[in-house]
Amino acid sequence: MSPHPSSFDYEAACRDFDLKIPDNFNFAFDVVAKRALEADKTALIAIDKTGQCVVEHSYSDLERASNRFAHVLTDVGAVKGDFAFVMIPRLAAWYHVLLGCMKTGVVAMPGTNLLTAKDIEYRINRSGAKLVIVTSAHVEKVEAVKDKCPTLECLIVVDGDPLDGWTSMEQACIAAPDTLDQASVPSNTATDPMLIYFTSGTTSMPKMVERDYGYALAHTITQKYWMTLDQHDVHWTLTDTGWAKAAWGLVFPPLLAGSAILLFDGEGFDANQHLKIIEDHKVTTFCAPPTIYRLFAQMDVAGYDLSSLRHCIGAGEPLNPEAMRSWKAATGCDVYDGYGQTETINIVANFPGMRVRPGSMGRPVPGIEIGIIEDDGTVCADDTVGHIAVKITDPYPPGLFTGYFRDPEGTARSFRNGWYYTGDTATRDADGYIWFVGRSDDIISSAGYRISPFEVESALIEHPAVQESAVIGKSDAIRGEVVKAYVILAPGHQGSDALTKEIQDFVKKVTAPYKYPREIEYRDALPKTISGKIRRVELRAEAEAGS
Repeated sequence: MSPHPSSFDYEAACRDFDLKIPDNFNFAFDVVAKRALEADKTALIAIDKTGQCVVEHSYSDLERASNRFAHVLTDVGAVKGDFAFVMIPRLAAWYHVLLGCMKTGVVAMPGTNLLTAKDIEYRINRSGAKLVIVTSAHVEKVEAVKDKCPTLECLIVVDGDPLDGWTSMEQACIAAPDTLDQASVPSNTATDPMLIYFTSGTTSMPKMVERDYGYALAHTITQKYWMTLDQHDVHWTLTDTGWAKAAWGLVFPPLLAGSAILLFDGEGFDANQHLKIIEDHKVTTFCAPPTIYRLFAQMDVAGYDLSSLRHCIGAGEPLNPEAMRSWKAATGCDVYDGYGQTETINIVANFPGMRVRPGSMGRPVPGIEIGIIEDDGTVCADDTVGHIAVKITDPYPPGLFTGYFRDPEGTARSFRNGWYYTGDTATRDADGYIWFVGRSDDIISSAGYRISPFEVESALIEHPAVQESAVIGKSDAIRGEVVKAYVILAPGHQGSDALTKEIQDFVKKVTAPYKYPREIEYRDALPKTISGKIRRVELRAEAEAGS
């Protein structure tokens, strides 16, 4: 069972931690196929865009469908170690593809459905991908670049009518057997590559992060301590299938636990529709970015029955206390913040049974040693800003990647002094709670102060006139840098000198006065990466050019 809020002992969990990953672990065979055989139940609750068509898929359904797709992969000539670019929205077929790839040793590379033709071309050529597996909505993008991708040999379309030069997954799977002898496919070790994710940085082209088969089982830590999932849960994580967050919330932790996963193939975010889904499908565990909780906090949710919720989590940025209080008043649930990266599993979290300190990421998960360290690897004093880092231990930290794929320079920058440097900074208080500060290259140094843009943005977002903001450091002859904010105003508000003064005074009261933005520029939009991260590097360059 997962730890219950009244019984979980953090210190004991750290002391008694023991997770062994078998040498030949394969998630598709050893978890999904095993549950289908021994304890079959609902695995997916798939809801279409309208919210009306609901289809339940059992673990045995996933097993049979992934067996069929494994045969299809073999039939088209794919072999262990081939790379497959995958772009499929929140459909059951996404699971069939990922699990079929795991069974055959084909390395799936999930991509967000927001990718352009140029993005697809970069990913195929950077990896040397042999296969493309996409829905019909993305065929045109692939057709536009396929002649520029010399390694590409096989095109598979998931749905729709058969196309020239493409294999129809629907038709091929109908003709394929729904059983698969594991002995008929190449064996794998826990350290063999299973997935590749492309991380979208704020300063460079996406890097390739290889996740091995052992990574899947390492997510037992994510499942057990932070998400607290078990076989009785109906779990819903709001994420695109192309992000590593999908591995956390849509694949490994919930399937390890035997949970049912809610899979909503919706576009955009309709708050009322999402609340109705929680009510109708009795969602028990819910994970959403802080932005969503903030939107809910601005609504009257009293008309919805949210009593099924027992555990709610958030990740991606600090969640402001007011949104947390509002959600707890509506549901009785605290929001447990957590932290991790594409390169890791969940490594810091607030755990049930441990007092939540609003704004803190929590404490290190059992089994992984986290440090707040100086550039040279020495551990920082309490309440001092330093790098968030994972200690390289023996045995190796569960779920930590071993380096950026085909990027020795990037790997060397991140692995040094016996630590993996996450690229993020934080402080640690005397009780071991960790407080996120910002990306290492985003820290603003002004008149001797180190200022987190995230902290200023968190203060700005609490002002009713601010819908979204981005904060950078702008060069200043006296202070070194000054804080500059780019602000998108909420509907009904207009930029003015008076409003600027009001927002500045508001930030001074919400956070330390020295952190307030000395410059505010109103914008209709902000530059972002494909994954939605603000491109501060672009804003900094623009600010410097205009100085």
